[in-house]
Amino acid sequence: MDTKFDFGGIDAEKTVYIRQVETSTLPQEIREQLAGVDSMYAVHDADGERLALVKERSLAFMLARQNELTPFSVH
Repeated sequence: MDTKFDFGGIDAEKTVYIRQVETSTLPQEIREQLAGVDSMYAVHDADGERLALVKERSLAFMLARQNELTPFSVH
């Protein structure tokens, strides 16, 4: 797929990125609270700073929208 998209109207300060993360890559103090959970979804700002961790993808998108942010899925 080679479709171009004009990102000109998107405010970078209001953009967040949603990606799946393996819990094994998280700090030990977080892993201790996640017994039995293999992966979660992280919400990151445009600079890559992690803003939140949630269990479900749909919750990550809902959280972003409730905070007037525009979520994008990344891999």
